[in-house]
Amino acid sequence: MAERSTAAVDVADNSDETSLTAQADQSTADGVAKNRERDTDSDEVQESTRNDGGAGTTSPPELHSGHKLARRYRLEECVTRLDGFSSWRAVDEKLRRAVGVHILPADHSRARSVLAAARSSALLGDPRFVQVLDAVEENDVVYVVHEWLPDATELTTLLASGPLEPYDAYQMVSQVSSAMAAAHREGLAHLRLNPNAVLRASTGQWRIRGLAVNAALRGVASDTPQRTDTEAIGALLYAALTQRWPYESDAYGLSGLPKDIGLIAPDQVRAGVHRGLSELSMRALANDGATASRHESPCTTPEELVKAIGEMPRIRPPEPAFTAPPEYQRTTYQQGTYGRQSPRPGVTQPIPSPPPPLQSRTGKALKWAVSALLIAALGLGSWQLADALMDQGGKNEEPTKTQNNEGGDKNRNRPGTKPIAIKDSQEYVAKGDAQHPADVAKTYDGNTSTGWRTNSYLDGPKMVIKPGVGIVYDLGSEQEVSAATLSLRYGNDHTTAELYATDSLGSSTPLSSMQKLGTATTSSTSLKVTVDKPVKSRYVLVWLTALPYSGDDPANYSNRGYKQAITEVKFTG
Repeated sequence: MAERSTAAVDVADNSDETSLTAQADQSTADGVAKNRERDTDSDEVQESTRNDGGAGTTSPPELHSGHKLARRYRLEECVTRLDGFSSWRAVDEKLRRAVGVHILPADHSRARSVLAAARSSALLGDPRFVQVLDAVEENDVVYVVHEWLPDATELTTLLASGPLEPYDAYQMVSQVSSAMAAAHREGLAHLRLNPNAVLRASTGQWRIRGLAVNAALRGVASDTPQRTDTEAIGALLYAALTQRWPYESDAYGLSGLPKDIGLIAPDQVRAGVHRGLSELSMRALANDGATASRHESPCTTPEELVKAIGEMPRIRPPEPAFTAPPEYQRTTYQQGTYGRQSPRPGVTQPIPSPPPPLQSRTGKALKWAVSALLIAALGLGSWQLADALMDQGGKNEEPTKTQNNEGGDKNRNRPGTKPIAIKDSQEYVAKGDAQHPADVAKTYDGNTSTGWRTNSYLDGPKMVIKPGVGIVYDLGSEQEVSAATLSLRYGNDHTTAELYATDSLGSSTPLSSMQKLGTATTSSTSLKVTVDKPVKSRYVLVWLTALPYSGDDPANYSNRGYKQAITEVKFTG
């Protein structure tokens, strides 16, 4: 079990930082990307061989399944091999998770630009992009490690069965445009946005892979990176609406447009296309002689595209379809029909008359006997009930008063609980790195929508790589704490919290020197830890030793795994 790798920014130290940054800028700002409409691997092999002779002469390193990089990343399956580099599905044996790896020789003409692009992409840290986890040069090999999302589906696969629904297409273009606008604000471009680079996760979130890195691997650059990425987003929306690629050549399993007719609006290609989305795709694609439909101004940057999307009427998700239950069918096994012949239509069936009552002498005697027994039973029961009530009223009057007085004395002697204000807090780190120390104050700000979260772990619920994670709270002065109530974000099986009395706000005091106050376990989103024996202390540690499993949580910037978030903490004394 381990935390998410922080080696994303640990690029080889023997590279000059200034030169790396310059090459990263060069990888997104040089030349003009050609043949975007023929952006397939087979075309890239030919074009990159023609335009970059140095890359074609470099032989790829001899790698095979089972080979290990840095004694950690075990290669499993080669998914791409072209132009001197290869891409693999691998396993990070240290963190026990699947990852993707790009590998190329250190003397490859693009090795430096790939390292610089990977480093820049890793520093962005935006969860809308597939994250770069590591970028290293060692043993004459350069490799870039990135996230592997087994539960995500490429847009290429989604479009194989047909165009997207208007709401899905709207969500895709909105999320992709917002993500690329954020990347360009940090000076990063993609330059290879295509249906293979856009993924939809099982949660419905759209994610982008290969930011800056894919272009650096293939030597793609552009004088106008923002315009290039904006036109690519327009092409993605066009394909999502029509299941056609908006150029003459076929690509990504999609048919191109008919030759010699130019770029036509999606609502002219396919019936029933959402008009607002059709116009939006044309505004993004308006370039190289094409004109935007209905005279709207073209969008030349992702920021302008985001603004245009915001001005559109919001597209609501489709209403769920409910299937009406089948009509009730009466069968021949209903009461009164089993064993009888079904009536013929149009034939009136006679209603059977009830059997006559018992009229014999035996029947009359039986009726009178039953009636007499019922009357006797009612009379006896009423007499016993009245007698019991009278006895209880006379005997229990005085003890009741005594019991109430005793209860009142106990309540008067018991001190009432009162809330204890929190003056300060600090994350306690017993081993390894901190979790999110900047967010500890959000656990007592009175807002349950904010809080402090742990990292996501692969093993659980009991923590293995660490003895636990938690926060030390300063109560201002010595207080007698009776309980701590925690509001949690995730409620699966299971969360265990412990309370300790400590002598400082920092992490210098070991757990073995603290006094344990209490422990509690829950599978819900609320946990109350009661103090076993009241002890006065100014500093109290809330310590989590078991975390529940939960899926991806984009709203909390949290990956799936064993994790927890504390949204509010309250102490009572």
